[in-house]
Amino acid sequence: MLKTLCSAAALIALAASPSMAQDIEAETPAPRLMSSYATIDYSLQSDRENILFLDLSNGERVAIRLMPDWAPNHVERIKRLTRQGFYDGVIFHRVIEGFMAQTGDPTGTGQGGSDLPDLEEEFNPMPHVRGTVSMARAQSEDSANSQFFIVFYPRFSLDQNYTNFGRVIAGMDAVDAINRGEPPTNPTRIVQASLAVDNRPAPSPAQLASPPSEEISADDLNAPIGQ
Repeated sequence: MLKTLCSAAALIALAASPSMAQDIEAETPAPRLMSSYATIDYSLQSDRENILFLDLSNGERVAIRLMPDWAPNHVERIKRLTRQGFYDGVIFHRVIEGFMAQTGDPTGTGQGGSDLPDLEEEFNPMPHVRGTVSMARAQSEDSANSQFFIVFYPRFSLDQNYTNFGRVIAGMDAVDAINRGEPPTNPTRIVQASLAVDNRPAPSPAQLASPPSEEISADDLNAPIGQ
């Protein structure tokens, strides 16, 4: 009798297994296909809420298309800090020829950030091509805060390791002209960051004039981006 009951219980368990497996699979969301992500709009007239202008000390303006569909929390962070004036006056403190230009640290050392909490990663399959704008971070995947970098040339080893949240849609020549160095001896700075929809006036010639720069040693820099 006991043997019969055990056999019956085993049959019930076997019968339930496929359903349980399906429930477990249903709880695990399928990864998004690259084709399901929004494509980049290169028009400077459409969706101006998601166009970031960087007016640089080299006298040029960079326009970046922010992509909330790719990384909504990172885009929201960039927009929030921009509207606070956080990026105004911040230098490009780490600029590597053939790789990228990094900014977003008010201390100019690569070790600083905002007072807001760090962000959880929003890695996506969008490739790090020329003009990509991506979030810098420390060793932890969930340590991005305010620093970001612009890619000079494709660097696919960064894909799905750093949060890609936008693309330069105008002024890539101005990015190419950013002074190199770790740190640069005469760093290029963001005179003003603004969202296109807010219609902030462009900086005056006096604002574009470079202020005296403080000496920064290479020991002050960290290296959050792996090559």
